[in-house]
Amino acid sequence: MSDEAGPSTIRSEAPERPLPSAPFYSIEYPGYVKPESVPLAVSHLGGPSRLETAFKRTAAKNEALLELNLRPGNPFAHPIPGDIVSTNNILLKVVRRKRKQPDGECVGEFTAEAVGIIPKTARFRSMADYQFQPDMNDPLAQLRLAMDRMDVDAIRQYSIPEEKEDYVIQASIHPPELDPALAEQSERTSESPSNLRLFPPPLFSRQNVPQNYNFKANPASIVTTLVNEETGEERKRLINKGRWKGHGPVTIAFSDPNVPEGPPPTVENVRTQSNSELLNRILEFMNERPVWTRAALYNQFSPAESREIHNSKVIMPLAGYMFSDGPWRDAMIRFKYDPRKEFDARIYQRIYFRNANHPVARPSVVARRQEGRSAATYINRSIEQEESFEADRRKSHIFDGKSLTKETAAFQLCDIHDPMLKEMIEDDENLREVCDERDGWYSARALERIKTVLRHKFFSLLQGYVATEEECESLLEQDAVGKSQTTRIKRLKFGKHNMAKGALRPEDAAAARLQATLDRNAKTLLANRREMYGSGSSQTPDNPR
Repeated sequence: MSDEAGPSTIRSEAPERPLPSAPFYSIEYPGYVKPESVPLAVSHLGGPSRLETAFKRTAAKNEALLELNLRPGNPFAHPIPGDIVSTNNILLKVVRRKRKQPDGECVGEFTAEAVGIIPKTARFRSMADYQFQPDMNDPLAQLRLAMDRMDVDAIRQYSIPEEKEDYVIQASIHPPELDPALAEQSERTSESPSNLRLFPPPLFSRQNVPQNYNFKANPASIVTTLVNEETGEERKRLINKGRWKGHGPVTIAFSDPNVPEGPPPTVENVRTQSNSELLNRILEFMNERPVWTRAALYNQFSPAESREIHNSKVIMPLAGYMFSDGPWRDAMIRFKYDPRKEFDARIYQRIYFRNANHPVARPSVVARRQEGRSAATYINRSIEQEESFEADRRKSHIFDGKSLTKETAAFQLCDIHDPMLKEMIEDDENLREVCDERDGWYSARALERIKTVLRHKFFSLLQGYVATEEECESLLEQDAVGKSQTTRIKRLKFGKHNMAKGALRPEDAAAARLQATLDRNAKTLLANRREMYGSGSSQTPDNPR
């Protein structure tokens, strides 16, 4: 067959070339770069050390972000963000040689050679941020430059200037040779420049990818006319009919006399949009226990079901209502059930105190920008990882005094299983006859004692040890005589002891633990001596010792 094939079917195989393993890194610089201006372009990217850190294999997310500063030395200029992406490119070296033909015509010959591979490339595909240049002669701008230079003398000499209230720069007087007609026209068209001494924030816009809207209006938006009832003035505005409408549980204040008997009509109309199976299960839980926190209720479901309940925005408003204040604040309550009139509802009261040392894990703009471009982030959020913490998640709303399941303390009294605290909660003494807005059915002293012990036990677990009953009793005695040593003078930084009300200082807690240990050892030693001497005296009565 090959002998009969024509010349058009003849195929020639490309020759194989060795691929060098030398790695190179590429930068797609958004600008013209000449050979003599390469050092300047590198300095705008932060220098060779910054590039080396960004391109290394073990670079963290915040280190793998490059910033192109086109105005170096200006602290108010916003750089252009860039990203390091993985590539499989080949670096070619192309050489052109010119040869003259006998007729005098120049002919170029090109040769290409593979020099290495490009595993990573720096790209600048994000939109540049808005720029604003303040007056650099302003004292505050000079202070900012002095802080960059670490000029201690300039920083110490800075003082807040007096407010002159010159918020507008007056227009300059026109020269006398200017035509009066032209001067009047110039005054009408020109605006007085502002002198508000505004300084730009670190970032104007978080939108780094342009939206392709093709300069068209939203097709779901329609023009509606609104009439002011007082003045009768008509004005038009655009309403997005396709927008998502959220629904929330009915919220009442503690001072409201009545409680809701059912969901509002706006929520009842969208009942068909909810998952009936999940809604029926929640209603069953509400019948068994009339008051739930969201965390406790979500822990009764699987992670996928909890996510569906949270994203539905319709299921929870159909299940109950909430208080905006009082001892049952932010808890889901069954319709027609008023805990202010039910004495047994005291065990459903909610105790919450914040941990000032708990770091707020807010991802930065840099981290979100990197995660948005990394598919590995979504792979890490796998179901296997959620299942590994399923057991701890199921009991995150329970406090037993021995294990710590979360770093924020928000518990209902019925979910506290610590023996000492449970005995104090179930004690029916020092209770009120009328429900109070601050303390509920407990007296102020009884609820404060519960909070004091709970705080101490909770922060002891944060420090890595289980608080003893001797420590708690000693703490209650100090609180009773008004000699508590837990006053916090200043806000402590993360990593220090949280001096919340009811928690001992580290040295006082260590001393209390040591004293409790010594007391236990003394009692044990005394009991052993009595047992030993008692048995010895019965065997050798003549022994004086």
